[in-house]
Amino acid sequence: MTWRSTKTYDHNLGLSCAFRQWRAESHCKYLHGYAMAVSFVFETDELDVRNWAVDFGSLKSLKGRLEDLLDHKTLVAEDDPNLWWFQEAERRGILKLRVLPSVGCERLAEYIFEVTEIWLTDNGYAPRVRLVSVEVREHGANSAVFLRGVNQTERFIEETVSHIIPTDDSNYDNQTPISSHYRGLLARYGTAESPRSVHRYGPPMDNEIEEDGYNGC
Repeated sequence: MTWRSTKTYDHNLGLSCAFRQWRAESHCKYLHGYAMAVSFVFETDELDVRNWAVDFGSLKSLKGRLEDLLDHKTLVAEDDPNLWWFQEAERRGILKLRVLPSVGCERLAEYIFEVTEIWLTDNGYAPRVRLVSVEVREHGANSAVFLRGVNQTERFIEETVSHIIPTDDSNYDNQTPISSHYRGLLARYGTAESPRSVHRYGPPMDNEIEEDGYNGC
């Protein structure tokens, strides 16, 4: 038997940060920002003595780590050719800098996932409690999810899109009980043979710019 619990720090919390995709050819190369939202999914096969997966009250210290990383911070990739400029801006008191291995919604979700796994260990939750996924949302249209492991990836897809997968037999072939809709999603997000653990939702990427030129960052 397995239980899951979730925790979300929404946009109204004020995790407002700025960053840029310096490798982008679109407007995403410019410094811009969002009030980020972060969601966690925890999983366990054994509840504690209070019948909890995690104590939501104990997550205050994890929230503090998010605030230290994001709240009124400027995130810059360590390979940004203009890193020196941001470092000088911080020295002048213009911004609070956080240098990360890389930036963007997908990489930020991965980075927070790693931080949270350490937090679970430090707070005595691991290995009883596992972190299934971290979702980072820029706004209502754009988000990215990082998951650890192939089985979790496929399980996440199945649970996320179950409401749009038809159940009548006409949509199934004779080889496998997976609908064509589900097969298409696995092709996009990953399979057991070829996992893709970072999922992005939102407007097209740089190489998929729509006619009106809009491209989510």
